[in-house]
Amino acid sequence: MELSDEALAAVTLLLSSERLETFLILAGSPRPAIALHQQTLQVAGSLMCVMAVVEIALRNTICDQLAAYFGADDWLRNPPAPFIWREQERTRIGEAIASAQRAAYAKMDTAQKHAIDDRLFRNGVPTALSHERHLEIRQRSLPVSNGQVITRLTLFFWRRLFSADYESALWRPVLKRAFPDKGLRRADVALELERIYQTRNRIAHHEPVYGHRLRDTLDAVEFIVTRLGQRNPCAATPLAQLLAEEWRVLSAQADDLRGTIETMSGNGPHIETLNADSRPIRSETAEV
Repeated sequence: MELSDEALAAVTLLLSSERLETFLILAGSPRPAIALHQQTLQVAGSLMCVMAVVEIALRNTICDQLAAYFGADDWLRNPPAPFIWREQERTRIGEAIASAQRAAYAKMDTAQKHAIDDRLFRNGVPTALSHERHLEIRQRSLPVSNGQVITRLTLFFWRRLFSADYESALWRPVLKRAFPDKGLRRADVALELERIYQTRNRIAHHEPVYGHRLRDTLDAVEFIVTRLGQRNPCAATPLAQLLAEEWRVLSAQADDLRGTIETMSGNGPHIETLNADSRPIRSETAEV
């Protein structure tokens, strides 16, 4: 839909001049800048869909491998000795348990909540107990399954399992089986997961993805799709087949975006000179 001049001015204010700055430098005027902004969001939406499936597949593969390796149903919360989680992972497992308990509690009706009180407070709920503390005690009493907890763990957790901290404890004895290509190192997998993680967080915070980051992310997704569970890279894995149509759409959108930017930057600054998006990969602390 073509924006009227009045709507264009209003939208420019709504999106903010700061957000549109790079697009305005490239496009030269608000109308094509806003069109470019929307184009980056369309690419981000398609990319998020693909990354979601990749994250689910990776998570489930890791869980299957760890469950078999530890030989314990409660491997996540109580892994057999001598293995212990690092502090970061223990913290996030605890947060995931609490999140799963809150979700379970939210589905309960009043009678079920009162039944919790009957079980926990044989002499009645103490009058001095604050509402917040009462709610916390109720929620913490709820049993939640490993599956419920696992779905609450973010990509931050799963990509941490491929860090140097777990080289000896997880990568060599078990997680290498998720990427059985003998030529792959742990650091190779960690780098590609870091790229996906960073881009996923940017999109979750409605930040545009283009330039080097978009190209690196597409390569990272392809890396996982063609190597997860494969002794040799394969373009026709079950995961690749599942994502074939989404990947076709995403690739076309990414090519169109790249072409639009190259056309716009033909007589102006190159996109990578404007783009903080192109900084080298490093671990970012923001987590979604």
